[in-house]
Amino acid sequence: MQAFIDISKVHFSYRQSNQDPLLAVQDVSLQIAAGSHVAILGRNGSGKSTLARLINALEQPSQGIVLVSGRNTAQEENVWEIRRLCGMVFQNPDNQIVGTTVEEDVAFGPENLGFPQPDIRLAVDEALAYVGLSDDAQKPPHLLSGGQKQKLAIAGILAMKPSCLILDEATSMLDPVSRHDFMQLVETLVHDQNMTVVNITHHMEEVLLADFVYVMSGGRVVTSGTPAEVFDQVSLVRREGLDVPDHTEIAHAVASLLDDQLQPLEAASWDSSRLAILRLLDAAKRRAAQTNWRPALPPANTPMDLEGVETVVQVKQLSYVYAPGTAMETRALDQVSFDVHKGELLGIIGHSGSGKSTLIQHLNGLLRGHKGQVTVLGMDGSTNADIRKIRQRVGLLFQYPEHQLFEETVFQDIAFGPKRMGLDMAQIEPRVLKAARIVGLQDEELERSPFELSGGQKRRAAIAGVLAMEPEILILDEPAAGLDPAGRDEILDYAAQLRQMGVTIILVSHSMEDIARLADRVLVLRQGRVHAFGRTADVFSQEEQLVRAGLSLPRTTAFLKSLCDDLPALDWHCFKPEDAAARIVAAGMGLSIGAERTV
Repeated sequence: MQAFIDISKVHFSYRQSNQDPLLAVQDVSLQIAAGSHVAILGRNGSGKSTLARLINALEQPSQGIVLVSGRNTAQEENVWEIRRLCGMVFQNPDNQIVGTTVEEDVAFGPENLGFPQPDIRLAVDEALAYVGLSDDAQKPPHLLSGGQKQKLAIAGILAMKPSCLILDEATSMLDPVSRHDFMQLVETLVHDQNMTVVNITHHMEEVLLADFVYVMSGGRVVTSGTPAEVFDQVSLVRREGLDVPDHTEIAHAVASLLDDQLQPLEAASWDSSRLAILRLLDAAKRRAAQTNWRPALPPANTPMDLEGVETVVQVKQLSYVYAPGTAMETRALDQVSFDVHKGELLGIIGHSGSGKSTLIQHLNGLLRGHKGQVTVLGMDGSTNADIRKIRQRVGLLFQYPEHQLFEETVFQDIAFGPKRMGLDMAQIEPRVLKAARIVGLQDEELERSPFELSGGQKRRAAIAGVLAMEPEILILDEPAAGLDPAGRDEILDYAAQLRQMGVTIILVSHSMEDIARLADRVLVLRQGRVHAFGRTADVFSQEEQLVRAGLSLPRTTAFLKSLCDDLPALDWHCFKPEDAAARIVAAGMGLSIGAERTV
């Protein structure tokens, strides 16, 4: 049977001014059957998005052939039909929205394809009903949540009656519940409408839904197989800067602690990982009973003691309304109160539209509350004189920090903030060089235009620009959005490094895993109100409360909890896979964390 997508020995290069062409895809061959769900993994810059653009005929190969439903993408007469057959959803849905109302936006595609008017009306109504947006048909798109905007993007594609859906990091900006709902919709399209799905993603849990997986590196396919077969190659996956699912990582870590090995594909699924861990523990207990061997466990982590620590941010009864007194009036914050201690890392989480970004913009005076009080480093966040001082001591990194770049060279961009602070070059240069070292920028990169840098380098440069101001408080709004796992860890390691240098960190994220691993305390927002606030372990022990806020337990925590019936002594309030493995071994063998190995 002919594949719906057939890629044979394809190469593609991007032209660069005054430089050699950039080879993005090299000798790629793959086939995707109609009605299948395929995931494509790889680091930023591995060629994934370029491959998607080749499938959708947005680019044509320099060598090789791309066939979509038997049509050659390089033949101009086929392009229109190929783009109708293959709908594409990008990372940021705002870049795809063109209509002033939801239904107008969905109608855009069918209108451009020349559908008769009665067919457009029917296609729009059916697409909105399918994604659950019928009641929002007359609403302006900018009033939708992030998850609803992605559903709108899918509705706009469904209205064109495609055969294939290409998702290019389409869930990277969604909260956990919105991401789950979005992927459930995708799964329904595969099973009910025989839709072919190509999902480019950095979320390993999404990959588990796929029928087949391709891993790309340097423009090439380096391995492929079912999700179980790919994730069984743990060392290869990690070498490529990617993650394995938490349950798989925990099972491998347990095997390592017990000086044992997993069988091929034994930790492929959630349930099989549970059974594998129980098998390993049984074998270890038999071994321990016959010898004096005991596994060595790492010491337990001690949380930061905040008792008596200075308060550097205090928010009391803060409220904020967008467009007050108009038909567009939206209450974004409602009587929000919390504090931040010096040197802590505070995580802020909540569903899309819960008020997170609005809140942090009050902390350096970009917004001023309509009611309530904001005090930062002892200064009033509502007065002009204090706001100028606050901005010199509080750094704010937006969701896409690379959009903050604008100078001629990277050095000048990093130096911009210190210049605005009135420092002279003798003071500025060491700050720039220090910030560049922290984020890993080389001296030669400082003399380049920031717009010539790769995506990851641009983000480093933007972060360095904030660090050069040597802020006492650093606020990060989704700093790892759209980054591959290795890039995410790199950015978050910067935050951890700064914290060790005494900087207070406020981290906004949709990743429960990142917040749970890093934060001392967590603030949960729900519909503009404080839903929960407290120690990380306390907040993430309340699963029902998290669900009500549109969130979920971190995957490591959820997996540990699923083992409690088999291991009653297991403390499941744990967030890192390596710590989880230690707790599993301790509970299974009656040991204490940090027990010494005896021979």
